[in-house]
Amino acid sequence: MAAGTSNYWEDLRKQARQLENELDLKLVSFSKLCTSYSHSSARDGRRDRYSSDTTPLLNGSSQDRMFETMAIEIEQLLARLTGVNDKMAEYTSSAGVPSLNAALMHTLQRHRDILQDYTHEFHKTKANFVAIRERENLMGSVRKDIESYKSGSGVNNRRTELFLKEHDHLRNSDRLIEETISIAMATKENMTSQRGMLKSIQSKMNTLANRFPAVNSLIQRINLRKRRDSLILGGVIGVCTILLLLYAFH
Repeated sequence: MAAGTSNYWEDLRKQARQLENELDLKLVSFSKLCTSYSHSSARDGRRDRYSSDTTPLLNGSSQDRMFETMAIEIEQLLARLTGVNDKMAEYTSSAGVPSLNAALMHTLQRHRDILQDYTHEFHKTKANFVAIRERENLMGSVRKDIESYKSGSGVNNRRTELFLKEHDHLRNSDRLIEETISIAMATKENMTSQRGMLKSIQSKMNTLANRFPAVNSLIQRINLRKRRDSLILGGVIGVCTILLLLYAFH
């Protein structure tokens, strides 16, 4: 019985490793398909800039079919590997030896991690592929619209562009004239205010000049009074000194 269960576990492990190897190869091819899709889109984009060729971008039908086919195959392999992992989980839960359960759980966890990594890588590559395809489809439609617009009304569009440019030049000229007038008006107002300030300063200077003679005469009077007081004080001091000397030598 133990040998039978051991063989069952080994068969599950072989199936898991085989599916993991197939998934690894499929994911590598799937990633290369996405990369080649991106590079071919870049080459076609450069070719469309220098030619008026309207062939479909990236030879989309064949690569899209290949993408869908590989995505279905990888999803089927992931589903099969998930089923094998579930069977391995059922086996580990039914095994009776604790030490054996620990080793089996470690192996099962490793296979689950591999399945999770492959699933994450698949969804990431698929999302990148879809994003690139949608972007290229959008760019292709925009290029077609531009080409149709140019081919349908090339001369009229050229004249319209010239008229628009001339209109922009006129608007810029009007704006510059308005700015120049505004600067001139501001300069005039500043000069007017400066002239008023100069007039007020001149009037104050005239007032001070008219007051200077009266101030000079007042200062002269003050100086004369100080000189007279000094003479009187000197005379009084001299008389007092003479009287003291006469009183001392008498």
